[in-house]
Formats: sequence, C-alpha cells, structure tokens
Amino acid sequence: MRDVVEIGLGREARRMYGLGEVDLVPSRRTRSSKEVSTAWQIDAYQMDIPVMTHPTDAVVSPSSALEFSNLGGLAVLNGEGLWARHADPEAAIAELRELALEDVTGHRAVARLQELHRAPIDQELLAAAVQKIRDDGATVAVRVSPQRARELTPGLIKAGIDLLVIQGTIISAEHVSGEDEPLNLKDFIGGLDVPVIAGGVVDYKTALHLMRTGAAGVIVGYGGVNGVTTTGPVLGVEVHMATAIADAAAARRDYLDETGGRYVHVIADGDIYNSGDIARAVACGADAVALGPLLAGALESPGRGVYWDSVAAHPNLPRGHVAEADDETDLAPLVEVLNGPTNVPDGTRNLMGGLRRAMAKCGYTDVKGFQKVDLSVRT
Repeated sequence: MRDVVEIGLGREARRMYGLGEVDLVPSRRTRSSKEVSTAWQIDAYQMDIPVMTHPTDAVVSPSSALEFSNLGGLAVLNGEGLWARHADPEAAIAELRELALEDVTGHRAVARLQELHRAPIDQELLAAAVQKIRDDGATVAVRVSPQRARELTPGLIKAGIDLLVIQGTIISAEHVSGEDEPLNLKDFIGGLDVPVIAGGVVDYKTALHLMRTGAAGVIVGYGGVNGVTTTGPVLGVEVHMATAIADAAAARRDYLDETGGRYVHVIADGDIYNSGDIARAVACGADAVALGPLLAGALESPGRGVYWDSVAAHPNLPRGHVAEADDETDLAPLVEVLNGPTNVPDGTRNLMGGLRRAMAKCGYTDVKGFQKVDLSVRT
C-alpha cells in the first residue's frame, strides 16, 4: 500500500525514503564474512564485486579503468567527456584540479570545465581510449547521453566496446527532441549487438518501460550525492533512493513474470556515502551500485580527490560542483578504498569489506539472497 499524505487541499504526495532512513535487521543466523560472495554478472560479463563507476572523467581514465577492472568492478568511461574531446586530457584534468583546490566556490573550475566541453567530440580520440582499455584486457563500458546515442554508438561498437551505457539525468523509453527524430530505445537497443545499461529512472513505471526496451540493466538515480545540484537548488528533483530502488526491483519482478524469465539488473546510482549505504541499496533490491565520490579519493583516480559529475559540464545549466570529494581524508590506493585493509573507521574505505560483513551478520552468502533481508524504517 502506498503511503500517501495530503499536503494541501486537493494535493497529495507519496511518502518516500532515502537510504539513510532504512536499516538492516539481522536474522537469527550469522556467518563468517569469508563465506560471502559479492560476485555480480550482467549478460556475459562476470565481476567480482557489484560495483560500477559513475561515468565521470574525475574517476575513469583508460588506465584507472584497468585498475578498477583488475579489482573486480566495471569501469564506465564517459564517451562525451574530456577523453573524447582533447588530445591531452590529463593536462585538462590537472588544471581543473588546481582550480578547484584554489577556489572554494568551485565556480571558476565549473566555468573551465564548460569551456573544455565546448571542444567537439573527436570520435578518433574516443576510439583510441576504448582501444587502450580493450588492449589492456579490461571489460570496456562507455556512457553516452540519449541525445548523442545515435551519433556515437556505431563508432563505439566498431572500436570494440563490450557494454553501452545510455545515461541521462532522467531518461525515458523514448527521448523526444524538437530538433531531431525521437530516439526510441526499444528499436535502438534491438538493433545493437552489445548489451545496454540505461538510466536513470526514479519510479516503477519508467523502470518497467526501460526493461521492455531490451536493456540488460536499469540505473536508478542520477548520481545524486554531495556536489550534485540537480536536487533542490536547480531542478527541485529529489530521488529518495530506498523507495526508488524498491520500486525498480518490483518492476524487475513483474517483468521477469511478464517475459517468463528475462532478468534485468537494477543498479543504484546516488545517495551512497559509505559501505553501509551500499548494503542498504542491495537490501532494497539493487543488484549493483554505481560509485563516484567514494572512488574520487583513490590515488588511481584522475581527479585525485577532486570530483565532478558529468552534468557539471552542461553549457547552460551546470548541475554540479568541481570540488574536493572529501577534504578530511587523504588519498589512498584504490585497493584500500574497495577491499582494504584500512584504518579509516567511517565506512568510506574497504567498501566491499563492509558489504561482506553486513551480509554475513545478516546470514546471507550472496547478493541476490541479501535482497531479502528484513528492513526497518527510522522514525
């Protein structure tokens, strides 16, 4: 039953919950964390951990993609970012980092990011970045926006990507534009030879529609964490992730019944600040999570502690800062961030150790089973 409240005469609103408002309820059985598996497989691609990166140049470069892949995750390169626009993206990122550390408002860094993104996309540069990741032996995943999916995808497939991520702030099964022919994702995905992850969505109906397009995975949320201003300040859009994930998981269940067994993965992207939030996201029904700021503090991340979301580069309405992800924490090797060991006790390091321990304390040995754990809501 939907929890609906009246906010005024003739106007009602649904009560929804963020990840920080729900908690796990352990069962009578516990296990050793050594018996827990965090393996995740989407289509033919097997990962050791249920984590993909948010597609931002602050976190993903061809070299960091390899490091992330070696540690068992799925790195997603931004196909419309600096690697596709500049011959020396490392220099551009270093400049952005310096600006962000000098200016606490981040406005100068955002202005420079916008300027860097005015350079046209060079498909040869993008193909070269894809080839570098492929040659290194990592699974190649690249993000494009719905607006440019038709333009960029043929070149990406030719370059040898394994997975295509079609991601916008809020996405629908049919992207309508007054300037171009509408992008019908069902027709578009049906004509591709690579699996597609699409998102973000925030409700049951849109999640179900995206599943019906043939997507292998659906992203819930839009990376909403500190530094992203799509919420109240700019658009007034807020994603209450616990409810949004549970709604998408319900759509996954109904679609599984509708198709007689086709399973679509739910990937949570937003409201994740620590390993406890990762555990909560999985408990609400996510198969995997997408991480951005939590990975920005890794030594291997191009931004080296400075983070920005791809929407921060919007030419007319930037919806994010270019700023330090966490000014209280020193940089650490990616292996410590993901798998430990660590001496940082706040859940921002050894993320998978935290997830494994949560699963073990609740008596579950795999991610799929952990989606059935009991939950409580804070009052």
